[in-house]
Amino acid sequence: MEGLKRLSEFIIELEGLKLSLPSAAGLVNILRGIDLKVARGATAGLVGPSGSGKSTLLMVLAGLERPSEGGVRVAGEDLTRLGEDGLARFRRQNVGIVFQSFHLVPTMTALENVAIPLEFAGRRDAFARAEEELKLVGLGHRLTHYPGQLSGGEQQRVALARAVIGDPAILLADEPTGNLDQTTGAEIIELMFDLHARKGTTLVLITHDEHLAARCEQVVRLRDGLVERTDMRAGVSA
Repeated sequence: MEGLKRLSEFIIELEGLKLSLPSAAGLVNILRGIDLKVARGATAGLVGPSGSGKSTLLMVLAGLERPSEGGVRVAGEDLTRLGEDGLARFRRQNVGIVFQSFHLVPTMTALENVAIPLEFAGRRDAFARAEEELKLVGLGHRLTHYPGQLSGGEQQRVALARAVIGDPAILLADEPTGNLDQTTGAEIIELMFDLHARKGTTLVLITHDEHLAARCEQVVRLRDGLVERTDMRAGVSA
């Protein structure tokens, strides 16, 4: 990959994106007019103080939150026009998500957890592909272990394998190292960037780590539900 200037197609296009949610104190304006474009195959870091809207923005990109106003086009789909079934299909075909908490099914083995997305899609090769993905994240020897038998870093590797097994166009990561020690967290980040490069997946990463954000081609700085500014890596243009 040679940067955003080689990428003519935007996989994420947001225009005037607003999202308000009710609360006991009244309507809360979380996103207040986001304009943003991210090129296909790029890496983008979302940074900003707590409460700036980073996680909510990620949920909108995943089709898990509906905007109150504005345009949301992701992977060629206008998410504002899709019903619940359409959004579920969009996620299945285009999006992988990794959270700070691993969200693994405790009664399923690592292999079974990773195979879930392809099983839902009716793929007969679900378990064979799951084994391949677990080997790619260094867990070929842990296929039959349950989440309770795995370390935090190993659980996040399982979650990452599950997120990318369907070769999604976009990998969304919300503070994926938040529950890990520094060394293990660094290993997970290296793995994510390696998988991004290997699969050509667009990576959108929420982080509080400025050094990590600086590794991304595009750094989007949010504050109070707005894009404060967008920084591009030297030599890269939108």
